[in-house]
Amino acid sequence: MGIWNFVKGAGKKVFKKEEDKPNADDLLAEIAALGLQADGIDVAVDGDKVVLGGTALSQEAKEKIIMAAGNIEGIASVEDTIAGADPVFHEVKKGDTLWAIAATTLGNGSRYTEIFEANKPMLSHPDKIYPGQMLIIPQA
Repeated sequence: MGIWNFVKGAGKKVFKKEEDKPNADDLLAEIAALGLQADGIDVAVDGDKVVLGGTALSQEAKEKIIMAAGNIEGIASVEDTIAGADPVFHEVKKGDTLWAIAATTLGNGSRYTEIFEANKPMLSHPDKIYPGQMLIIPQA
């Protein structure tokens, strides 16, 4: 349980118009569109903050739902009150690659595929990351 900060101006455009405010229905629709199971998850939006509660199907589902909600343009933070361990995230910096992130966070660049797999379906290709994006760093 914690509060995770995201870059509000970075992320996937989900809201149709720039003046549209983030809302729970659009976030749940995006989570479902990614094929993530959000059964048992409560979503509330307060301005640019998302509050997630309830019970996730698994730790992996919890991490991916937090990431999916936070990596949407217009969202600055996600408060997680879902049961389970706190995930480990990494903010992508300019010039980062999954290889470099894996070398720093997992101790071996060749483990970049673990980061890629942990971030599917939000990531479609290992080279398609951008500054400000948050990534799940899988834990043993």
